Amino acid sequence: MEFKNNPEFEQQLAALGGADAKLCFQCGTCTAGCPSGRRTSYRVRKLVRMAQLDMKDEIVNSDELWMCSTCYTCMERCPRRVPIVDVIIALRNIAVSEGHINDKHKGTAKNLYNLGHTVPINDEVKANRAKLGLPEVPPTVLANKKTMNELKAILDAAGFDSIAKE
Repeated sequence: MEFKNNPEFEQQLAALGGADAKLCFQCGTCTAGCPSGRRTSYRVRKLVRMAQLDMKDEIVNSDELWMCSTCYTCMERCPRRVPIVDVIIALRNIAVSEGHINDKHKGTAKNLYNLGHTVPINDEVKANRAKLGLPEVPPTVLANKKTMNELKAILDAAGFDSIAKE
């Protein structure tokens, strides 16, 4: 990996809560305990090292950036208490702001924006809920137009609509 010295990227990452990536001393505890890393090519240690080396282009174009499940196992085990998930989220925010987002994450964003849920409630789910004696539609934003409109207003204010409408 090549060090690039990109002060703008460092400032951008710091502003979004990812400055503590610099505290990592690359022990590998995060990667060793990562549930996503056991089943994919995801190596959180590598991504944090890339952030330390200001490898912005490589990070925002990386499929690995989207493999973190944000389970916080890495943070719980980190001997330096580096808020690794915060770093990952900051890196994702940078990627999204530049038009890079994994298709599945974009689909989840669209569902949240359009439905108020990340997973749609289809006919099969409704039938299963009815069999259990539950209302077909859960008492969430799906059943409350006013709350759904409030959620959309919040998402619009955060600029989330630009992702969901692509």
